[in-house]
Amino acid sequence: MPSHRPVTARRLPARLSLAAAGAALALALTACGPEETPGVADGPAATGPAPSSPAAAPATTPPATGKTPAPAPTATAAPAGKRKVAAARTAGGLAVYTGQGAVSDVAIDPGEMRDGMNLVVSEYAPAAKGDGRRILLVAVDNVPEDPNKRREHLWRGLIDYALDGGSTGSPGTAAPYGPGPLGGSVECLGLPEAATTDVLCGWADASTAGVALFPKSTVKEAAALFIAMRSDIEH
Repeated sequence: MPSHRPVTARRLPARLSLAAAGAALALALTACGPEETPGVADGPAATGPAPSSPAAAPATTPPATGKTPAPAPTATAAPAGKRKVAAARTAGGLAVYTGQGAVSDVAIDPGEMRDGMNLVVSEYAPAAKGDGRRILLVAVDNVPEDPNKRREHLWRGLIDYALDGGSTGSPGTAAPYGPGPLGGSVECLGLPEAATTDVLCGWADASTAGVALFPKSTVKEAAALFIAMRSDIEH
């Protein structure tokens, strides 16, 4: 049996019944198959900037024990034929947000985390639109179950997080978008579905799943930015 490491998550009361949100989300996801969607006529072009290098891990100082310390663990490599996720200083042209109020823990429950899995929890801020438009992105790799199921789990947690942060309404219908060069499946939905609202997007492929919350955006704009951000997070 693989070992499990606990992950703490901040889960605060939501303004919307999770049962209602879960039912609506389940209906939305049922309408969209788990297979890769090569493109949708009304979906955005799946283009984005070249991937950025992930942030370097901070150096650590070994304790003064008089013994040679064991080698520091390196970043977990993806299994053969599978991709991994890693934090990035920029994603989709947006800089990671580290200012006041930046996310400092696991904002939503990422689901079961086993040895060999990587977790990314980062916020990115459009400089021209202020801190109130920060985009929360959560992604995991080496998922042991169907990655589409993990995406659904992340989505449910993100809905709860959004409602606690002031979002209103019930989840709209998830719409598929062309996933871009990384393949897999990309879907987005609104809270609620309207011209300008809060938007949730998610991807899933053979081994990874990720979601992001886009405050005060349109679904099409959020989908285009999400695909570009994914290219900098997943490798």
